[in-house]
Amino acid sequence: MKLLWYLANIVMMMVGGAIAEVPPYACDSRDPATRSYTFCDSSKPITVRVEDLISRLSLEEKISQLGNNASAVPRLGIPKYEWWSEALHGVAVWGGLGINFNGPIHGATSFPQVILTAASFNDTLWYLIGQAIGIEARAIYNAGQASGLTLWAPNVNIFRDPRWGRGQETPGEDPLLSGRYSVAYVRGLQGDPLNSASEASSSTRLRASACCKHYTAYDMDNWEGHTRIFFDAVVSQQDLLDTYQPPFRSCVEEGRASGIMCSYNSLNGVPMCADFNLLNKAVRTDWGLQGYVTSDCSAVYLVYTAHQYARTAEDAVAAVLKAGMDVECGNVLQNYTLSAIEQGKVIESDVNRALRNLFSVRMRLGLFDGDLSHQLEGKLTTQDVCSEEHQRLALEAARQGIVLLKNSRGYLPLSKTQIKSLAVIGPNANNGLTLLGNYYGPPCNIITPLQGLQKYVANTLYYPGCEDLACSSDNLFGEALENANKVDAVVVVIGLDQTQEKEELDRIDLTLPGQQEILVDQVTRAAKSPVVLVIISGGPVDVSFAVNNPQISSIIWAGYPGQAGGQALAEIIFGDYNPGGRLPMTWYPQDFVKIPMIDMNMRPNHDTGYPGRTYRFYTGKKVFDFGQGLSYSTYSYKFSPTTTNKIDLNVRMEHVEALDNTGKVHVRVENIPCSKLTFTSSIFVRNHDNMDGSHSVLLYSRSPATHKGAPQKQLIGFRSVHVQGKQTAEVTFEVKPCDHLSTVKENGVRVLTIGSHSLIVGDTQYPVSLVTGHYY
Repeated sequence: MKLLWYLANIVMMMVGGAIAEVPPYACDSRDPATRSYTFCDSSKPITVRVEDLISRLSLEEKISQLGNNASAVPRLGIPKYEWWSEALHGVAVWGGLGINFNGPIHGATSFPQVILTAASFNDTLWYLIGQAIGIEARAIYNAGQASGLTLWAPNVNIFRDPRWGRGQETPGEDPLLSGRYSVAYVRGLQGDPLNSASEASSSTRLRASACCKHYTAYDMDNWEGHTRIFFDAVVSQQDLLDTYQPPFRSCVEEGRASGIMCSYNSLNGVPMCADFNLLNKAVRTDWGLQGYVTSDCSAVYLVYTAHQYARTAEDAVAAVLKAGMDVECGNVLQNYTLSAIEQGKVIESDVNRALRNLFSVRMRLGLFDGDLSHQLEGKLTTQDVCSEEHQRLALEAARQGIVLLKNSRGYLPLSKTQIKSLAVIGPNANNGLTLLGNYYGPPCNIITPLQGLQKYVANTLYYPGCEDLACSSDNLFGEALENANKVDAVVVVIGLDQTQEKEELDRIDLTLPGQQEILVDQVTRAAKSPVVLVIISGGPVDVSFAVNNPQISSIIWAGYPGQAGGQALAEIIFGDYNPGGRLPMTWYPQDFVKIPMIDMNMRPNHDTGYPGRTYRFYTGKKVFDFGQGLSYSTYSYKFSPTTTNKIDLNVRMEHVEALDNTGKVHVRVENIPCSKLTFTSSIFVRNHDNMDGSHSVLLYSRSPATHKGAPQKQLIGFRSVHVQGKQTAEVTFEVKPCDHLSTVKENGVRVLTIGSHSLIVGDTQYPVSLVTGHYY
């Protein structure tokens, strides 16, 4: 009877044999048997409910739960569950299997690709985006168009190399920035308050579940024969602790993410999904993960094939389960766990451990509490997807992220009254799909740059200039060049798309594809007015030619700006929005491609000529710096004189150690009473022009440390502030010396160097001396 009831319920949930009218859930009160199941009693602690559920499952049923397509258990009224859904910058169908748009909901809000959103340096914006995505994912589930609510985002890998095809998915190259982004996005998506100080709990309810990926040191896909499938990332302890790990730690500890994904690569010889120290010890024990660990898709298969770390599939099953992985994107665990148990390599309690984490997350999502329509999150409907509020947020995100990189003689903004004719040229000017980047779903709508600009100038001419983005010929140059000198202004929109950079496709060069540069050069020669150059891309592009060309008045980087990107771009070009975005990554010159992409070292090596990576360590030439971005307003900074300028670490002499032969000394952070040293630094931000603007204030620190690998400077805080024209705003930062003024030595030990440190905003510096009562 139980099986017949379950099958009848499934039939009732089908429309035309394909689309569910109601979302799948367990513990339906219409089923009399649920009254006897402790796991269905929502008044009981989740830990108790999970133990009851596991005790009722056969070994075969338990094993069936270990893949991303977790099987149904009809005799207990438990529906199937899909762990793999995507929501990088909007609910997506790219890659994931858990969501479809074949029912009443045909699209979802498509926010800018993460790399552009990060350029806003605005935690509140990131939180609101995560919140909107969580709401839309839950509404889609409630509409019966999803079989899971575990969303495999955010991607918080470090954008270490400018050629990486997936750098577009990340918040950039800085570990603090990436960590702060992850905290805001995860809390918004899961339904937590942004600034709550409470710790993660195994019973905290979830609107949707976020998953921090790809853990860890994964930032190379396919470069000159080296692929992520076989790659062994050789990483020093120094780089691991101060660059690669911090974003994931923040994502779990502060963001309270309920999931984390182990990556394809090995790290120092051990596949990430089989690394006990990095999964069980670091993620679960040290950081306190309350959730599940999943593999990337087919990563378990690679443990015994590409990496040859395990001899057989059963050995791989044992390695990953004992390391702390819970569920696999793939089917190795479902196919080989039983034989691994029979061979004595795994015991049933290893499976039970994984199931505790998996079913706890599903229960926190409310999927074992009966009819979802009776729950708070069950009230979300189709009206909550592509809502006006969310679409306005997508527009605002694009506005805040777009970066003005050059504006000679204040050429922008263009005059809305004087510009009567406009030429829009380039292969990225009218391709809506390009604006979405990767991992996208069908957007609510799309406004291309051409469409956005046409709203300002009725007499707008459009010439693609190239047959496609690869721009392999100049066949279409003629018409563009012929008309460039017949209009009042020219905007050229070029750059990259997913044929040039994406998952499994890293770039070989940093220059523009094909003949795009030639197109730009010839347009500038033909035009009677200066040219505005717009770059649509995820990764940085060497546009040194444009920086040095006086006929190119302005350069704008628009990332992949999402569904409203064309409107936001046009508003900035015509002055209805004052740009304030800042680059979240360094833009390197073409010569950087001589550096092997597989070299994971962040620090420079002066003996070999290796220049290092990212603004913290890179010693070579740059096209644009991390944090660079102009505005239509001029800002200045002044530190409040009340900011602390001397701190006594108050440590015993025995803890003061010689740093090197320069005479400098340091103290290990573990020996310092860190909580007593925190101070605030107030900065006055002056807008010297008439136009109001949102301005991102970036606070850096510079240490006097001279040990090998000490950063040139490091970001320790940022704040987006709205400053009215001709007015001053005050921004306050909390500075924690043990976190913000310390450095990591080669052996992985974090230290504070005694001496004069600097706080830096723009060109303004403020000295802070660290002393100890026993050493001056």
